[in-house]
Amino acid sequence: MNAPLKTGQQVRAVDFADPAELRRIEGFVAERGASLFHRPAWLRAIEAGTGQRAAGLVCERMGVVTGWLPLTEVRSALFGKALVSSGFGVGGGMRVDSPDAARALAWAAEAHATRGGFASVELRGGPIPDHWDAWDDRHCGFERPLAASDEAELVAIPRKARAEVRKGLALGHRVTTGRSAVDLAAHFACYSESVRNLGTPVFPRRLFAEMLAAFPDSSDILTVWQGDRPLASVLSFYHAGAVMPFWGGGVFAARAARANEVMYYELMLHARRRGATRFDFGRSKTGSGPFAFKKNWGFAPAPLTYGAWTAPGAAARNIDPTDASYSRKIEAWKKLPLPVANAIGPWIARGLA
Repeated sequence: MNAPLKTGQQVRAVDFADPAELRRIEGFVAERGASLFHRPAWLRAIEAGTGQRAAGLVCERMGVVTGWLPLTEVRSALFGKALVSSGFGVGGGMRVDSPDAARALAWAAEAHATRGGFASVELRGGPIPDHWDAWDDRHCGFERPLAASDEAELVAIPRKARAEVRKGLALGHRVTTGRSAVDLAAHFACYSESVRNLGTPVFPRRLFAEMLAAFPDSSDILTVWQGDRPLASVLSFYHAGAVMPFWGGGVFAARAARANEVMYYELMLHARRRGATRFDFGRSKTGSGPFAFKKNWGFAPAPLTYGAWTAPGAAARNIDPTDASYSRKIEAWKKLPLPVANAIGPWIARGLA
């Protein structure tokens, strides 16, 4: 790639040890209405929870921030080295105020990857440079406004899904929300079993604790219980008026108890009481089971545009669990005893940013 145009744009790496620097970037993110995944706090929590280093490039013109590229430096023995914007996030690509800033950041990202031996740079949203690969057919986002009342929220759910919610509510499950060690333990019990059953390694337990610590006023855990046993649990974030159920799942018994249906409905009610106006159901792989589940709940899929630059001669990183090359591994993982999956899964999952 050619050097950036001589428009006065200067790009440099952000010093994450400088609190004033981080406050400045947080201010830029807030002013531009950027996503949760653009916040330095997100990158620092990822680093603390997984060991994958927080990084970022800031573009300036005459001392004014004109662009920001949050990065997670992913290093994995299994999945290689990549710069991901933003690690473990749905979004987090370049946030800029001009095409010149985007070009300058893209050039700097390629240079940073080359110097560090990273095989690729991945952008989740934002402007994608013309000479990079880009696609919008692999993932979709799902979002809609929250209703004005509990009953209206129930009615907003399509008939078949609404019937399942009503069945779950009739069972009288206990529902809790919180951020305590008890909440974290219940969440990990549900989430780890859920992802094992799907054939996916679980993220480190510490990641969830670090995320709660990083966003003390805008995150919590909602859990559906059957007596003293957690059936389903979700860790959610609240950002720019939206609730974002981010890591959620249920144990095997949750299906018959309709605990997942109760969980998401109760989260809608809880979020509205917190002041949220939108429900951001996150992304799902196009054509997957979660994709169908969200459509059945009345959410319209919106294609997400992602992009990537791959170093000359390097192979593109592949962490797509639906790829045929992973099918046998996924089936084998589903059969692992849960304690074994929870012991070795976090080491693998760290590379799936």
